[in-house]
Amino acid sequence: MNYAPYSPEWHRKRYLKEALDSYLDDYVDNEVILNDILDILYERSECSYNDFSRTLDLESRIHANK
Repeated sequence: MNYAPYSPEWHRKRYLKEALDSYLDDYVDNEVILNDILDILYERSECSYNDFSRTLDLESRIHANK
């Protein structure tokens, strides 16, 4: 996909391309690339889940104190 120059989509694609180019230029094994991507996604999911849990706990406490 081609995005308008300097649009948010264009920047995201450029950052992703630069990261992938770095892995490929360094001849990193595909398995390492996949594991790194999965680690990043897992960390993001864990952080999101923790935020959700804190918010849910706060909401429960608010409803309990009504």
